[in-house]
Amino acid sequence: MGAHCDVTCNESSAWNGGRSMQSRASTRPTRKATVRQVIEAAPKVRFRMRILAGDRIAIGPGKIALLEAIRVTGSLTDAAKRLDMSYRRAWLLLDELNGSLRTPAVLSVKGGPQGGGSQVTSVGERLVDIYRRIEDTAASANARDIKRLLTMLAP
Repeated sequence: MGAHCDVTCNESSAWNGGRSMQSRASTRPTRKATVRQVIEAAPKVRFRMRILAGDRIAIGPGKIALLEAIRVTGSLTDAAKRLDMSYRRAWLLLDELNGSLRTPAVLSVKGGPQGGGSQVTSVGERLVDIYRRIEDTAASANARDIKRLLTMLAP
């Protein structure tokens, strides 16, 4: 279904709200959309699973994205920048995630001559893999209904 369970509707047969396609087309600007604009404007479906432990989100999409960014950058600071998130927010998410697990998802080394850094542990790697597999499985299992919902959207 695509990275992180995004499903894009590329069907031109989507329901048009009872309006004729010709009258609708005449109200549109004459400028042609680029392929990128069409792709970015196309509807997307995202599964945003959260696992709650009491009143806090133990595992959720933001924490998984943070783990993935740390895996790429090797740094909590750089991961936060990559996600357009404050360092404090990233630190709080990571602290809450590590505190929710039996074994930490990320180990961090404070700065020094080497500059410190963060490393996703094997538990963190498994967490990301399982979370993304659940998203993909949900998308696959619901593909027919997702397609039906997307065809209900106005073009």
